[in-house]
Amino acid sequence: MQTGTLISLAAYFILMLAIGFYAWRKSTEDSEGYLLGGRNLHPAVAALSAGASDMSGWLLLGLPGALFAAGLVEAWIGIGLFIGALVNWIVVAPRLRQQTFELGNALTIPEFFANRFPDKAVALRVVSAIVIVVFFSVYTAAGLVGGGKLFETSFAALVDGWGDPYTAGLWITAGVVLAYTMVGGFLAVSLTDFVQGCIMVVALVLMPLVVMFGPGGASGESIAAISQDGYLSMTQGLTVIGFLSAVTWGLGYFGQPHIIVRFMAVRSVEAVKTARNIGMTWMGVALLGALGVGIAGRAYAEREGIVVEDPETIFIVLADLLFHPLITGFLLAALLAAIMSTISSQLLVASSSLTEDFYRLFLRKQASEREAVNVGRVCVLLVALAAIAIASDPDSQVLGLVSNAWAGFGAAFGPLIILSLTWNRMTGAGALSGLVVGAGTVMAWIALGWNAEFMGGPGVYEIIPGFIAAWAAIVLVSRVTEKKVAA
Repeated sequence: MQTGTLISLAAYFILMLAIGFYAWRKSTEDSEGYLLGGRNLHPAVAALSAGASDMSGWLLLGLPGALFAAGLVEAWIGIGLFIGALVNWIVVAPRLRQQTFELGNALTIPEFFANRFPDKAVALRVVSAIVIVVFFSVYTAAGLVGGGKLFETSFAALVDGWGDPYTAGLWITAGVVLAYTMVGGFLAVSLTDFVQGCIMVVALVLMPLVVMFGPGGASGESIAAISQDGYLSMTQGLTVIGFLSAVTWGLGYFGQPHIIVRFMAVRSVEAVKTARNIGMTWMGVALLGALGVGIAGRAYAEREGIVVEDPETIFIVLADLLFHPLITGFLLAALLAAIMSTISSQLLVASSSLTEDFYRLFLRKQASEREAVNVGRVCVLLVALAAIAIASDPDSQVLGLVSNAWAGFGAAFGPLIILSLTWNRMTGAGALSGLVVGAGTVMAWIALGWNAEFMGGPGVYEIIPGFIAAWAAIVLVSRVTEKKVAA
């Protein structure tokens, strides 16, 4: 590996660790500081933290890879995500910031549900925490798969002698994330997310421009000459089910704990609007850049006769081929930033549920603030080890793992979050039924293989039946039980 690339990566790692140390000095004295940064995030930090923790390695690996392989029809996923994120900022963000503070200053999503529906408080906290830990173990594994692929593709020489490059990549990625997350908590995660979000968007703008218009690059002219029929069509081969399965990715936003927890941490309800404008601008630019990497990368690979065995590595391939080693290091740091920003957020949310909704609820109700913070650090490590075990298969696909976890959270928590914030007639029994039905429907759909093939036709994305079933369960059970609760 070139010295310049190593210098860039080393600088990135040092910066992440320095931010973790700074956050440790500023906000880890109590649970509110460690888990929510004292509810005092600047709007820009909250916005980019939400965006960076949302997009993950999927933005630089999964989405460009899907476009590289299948064409512009895959852009519907990005469109659905953008619409879902916008509605999430408008409907959920201000209400969640206000209500989590007013209802007992809840520090976790399960704790908010318990405070909102005290008649089912324990059941809601336990079931919510189980769903969070299970699906975040899978989701975190997706990020680690991205780290493994990065090291396997570009850093094999760097990890030579450490064993398999993919496995070494898993442990190196996890190790750096654990260092700043365990030490600095939510503030470290949010500040590193902000820096990582800036790096990601610069890389996603730079890459397609250089591929298309840089020295020796004629992909701007050769995109239209891509050999695959209908490659640049957004409707080629698109069925109704395929369209719905793509755009309904946006439904997942309402139920992603690692994203909506940022809404809880913004410094005020009034600051949410500013954060929304910043966040949606960032997301729009980042998604367009990811689309550009996939499409321009396909054109460049065809023109130069380059064989890309794994489409999800096209960003890495282009970074290695087209840029000065220092810039390559920056671009690979952007990929690591996308991966690490999401992993750190997921680890912290999962550990917060284990700490607040298991340890403090059942084992040590009188645990001190310092003890709770230390237990949270141990839980971060435990969830990371579980994710490493899941990600140990080098043939894992980032987009596949992300889609399963995204659907699980979206169906389990999405209807529950929306209705608990906007519908006063909702009951604790309705909330619990929606949570169980949503998560159960998604897991059953995946187990039956109906997300790959349904009734002899193309598969239906599991978030669709899960979201609908959870919403119906909440409304029906709440209507049946509301009189009993009132009595």
